Amino acid sequence: MANPKRKHSSTRGAKRRTHWKASVPSITDCPQCHEPKLPHRACSNCGYYDGRQVVKVAE
Repeated sequence: MANPKRKHSSTRGAKRRTHWKASVPSITDCPQCHEPKLPHRACSNCGYYDGRQVVKVAE
C-alpha cells in the first residue's frame, strides 16, 4: 500500500470538503389541511397521507 510522504495541509482537506453542504429540506403543503409538511410523510396536523387518514390525531 502506498502511503503519503508528507502530511496534507488543513487547507488541502478544506478544499476537498467545499461541497459538503447541508441541503434545505423541501416543504410541501398538505392537500387536506394546507399546513406545511415534509414530502412522503403523513401530515402531523391532520394525519392524512395519500388522500386517506393513516394517523389518529387528537384534537
